Amino acid sequence: MSDSSQFKPSLKLLDATMVVAGSMIGSGIFIVSADITRNVGSTGWLMAVWVITGFMTVAAALSYGELSAMFPKAGGQYVYLKEAYNSLIAFLFGWSFFSVIQTATIAAVAVAFAKFTAYLFPFFSEDIIAFDAGIVSISRAQLLSILVIVLLTYINTRGIQSGKSIQTTFTIAKLLSLFGLILFGLIFFNKDIWQLNWQQAWSLKPMNADGSFGTYTTFAALGAIAASMVGSIFSSDSWNNVTFIAGEIKNPQRNIGLSLFLGTLIVTIIYLLTNIAYTAILPLQDIAHAEKDRVGVSAANIIFGEAGTIIIAIMIMISTFGCNNGIILAGARVYYTMAKDQLFFPKAGTLNQNNVPAYALWLQCLVACGWSLSGKYGQLLDMISFVVVGFYMLTIVGIFILRKKRPEAERPYKAFGYPILPLIYIAMGLSFCTLLIIFKPAFTWPGLIITLLGIPIYYLVRKKKTA
Repeated sequence: MSDSSQFKPSLKLLDATMVVAGSMIGSGIFIVSADITRNVGSTGWLMAVWVITGFMTVAAALSYGELSAMFPKAGGQYVYLKEAYNSLIAFLFGWSFFSVIQTATIAAVAVAFAKFTAYLFPFFSEDIIAFDAGIVSISRAQLLSILVIVLLTYINTRGIQSGKSIQTTFTIAKLLSLFGLILFGLIFFNKDIWQLNWQQAWSLKPMNADGSFGTYTTFAALGAIAASMVGSIFSSDSWNNVTFIAGEIKNPQRNIGLSLFLGTLIVTIIYLLTNIAYTAILPLQDIAHAEKDRVGVSAANIIFGEAGTIIIAIMIMISTFGCNNGIILAGARVYYTMAKDQLFFPKAGTLNQNNVPAYALWLQCLVACGWSLSGKYGQLLDMISFVVVGFYMLTIVGIFILRKKRPEAERPYKAFGYPILPLIYIAMGLSFCTLLIIFKPAFTWPGLIITLLGIPIYYLVRKKKTA
C-alpha cells in the first residue's frame, strides 16, 4: 500500500455512462412491476409510478452535475455533503452507505445472480443447504453469491482498467438484451390484452390475491403510490456511483455530469419500454401475480415458450453480474475519502500498486458477504429507500447552500433548470418520504435508526482522532 499513489484518470465518457447505466440495472426491472401493480391496480398508474421515478432520477442527476463539476474528487456525494454542510452529515451518509446502502445492495444483487444461475445449474439452488449449524444454515446460492462478490472485488483490486472492461462489456450486453426483450414484446403485441389492460387505466385501487379490487381513500391512494415507488426507486438507484470515481474520469467537470444525464435517461426509457412490453403481452392480473413476482419470466415464456425462463435467467445473470461490478468498483472510493478525512479505517485511505483502494474494497467485500449470509438484506433494502431519498434531497439542497456560501466558486456546469427543477425534486422527495412515514412506518424507522447510530460513532471517532 502506498499513500503517495494517486488515482489515474482513465475513464472516458462512454465508460462513465456505462457505470451509471450498469449500476442501475440489476434484477429489479424483471420483478418489481408485480408489487407496483398490486398496489395501484391499473396500467396507467403502473406507468405513472415508473414515469415519476424516472423524472426524479433524471432531475436529481441533472442537479448533481453542478456539484460534480465543482468537486471532481473521489467520494462524490460524501464530498458534496461535507462541502455544503459539515463532516457529521457527510459521515452519516458514509456510515449508512458502508453499513447497509452499498453493502446490502451488493449482497442482494449477488444473491439474485445466484438464484437465477440455479435455473441453468440446479446445483446452486437456494433450497439446497450446503452447511447447517443448527441456528445458521447456508444455501449453495448464498455460497455462490459470496464467490461472485469475492471474484469481482479481486478483479477490481487489479486496477480500474479491469473493472472498466467488465463494466462496459456487461452493460452493453444487458442493454442490448433488454432492447431485444422490448422488441419481441412489441412483435408479440396482443391487441385484446392491451385494450383490456387500458380499459380502466387510471382507476387507482389495490389488487387482491383473488383478482378482486379494493378501494382507497384519496389520501391512502397517495400512500399506495409512495409504497409502489419503493421498488421502482430501488431499481433506479445507484446512478450516483459514477460520482464516487471522479478521480479516475477524464475531464470530470464535463464527463461526470453528462454521463449522469445520459445514463439515467437511457435507463428510464428502457424501464418504461419494458413495462409497455409487459402490458402488451400479459394481462394485468398475470403481472400482479406472477410466480415469485418474476414478471420478466412470465413475459419471456409468452414470447419464447419453455425457453423463456432460460433466456431471462441468462439476461438476469448478465445484468446482475455487471451491476455488482459497478457498485463494488465505485463504493470503495467513498471509504477511501472518509479515511483521508480520518473518519474511517486508516488503511482504507491507501492505494495499492494498481492505484486502487484495495483495502477499502476488501472491507466492503467482507460486510457484503456478511449480508449475503444473513439473508436479511432484502428487508433492509426496502427500509432504506427513505434514507437514500433523504440524502439525495440533502445533497440537492446543498446546491442552494453552496450558491449562497460560495458564489465566487468556479462552476463549469450549472444545474439544469435551476432553481425550478431542483425544487421540484425536493418537493417530490419530501412527499415520498412523508407518505412513507404515515403509511409504511416499517419502511422508515429501521433506516433512520441505522443512520442515527452513526452519530455516537462519529463522535467516538473524532474523540479518538483528537486523542
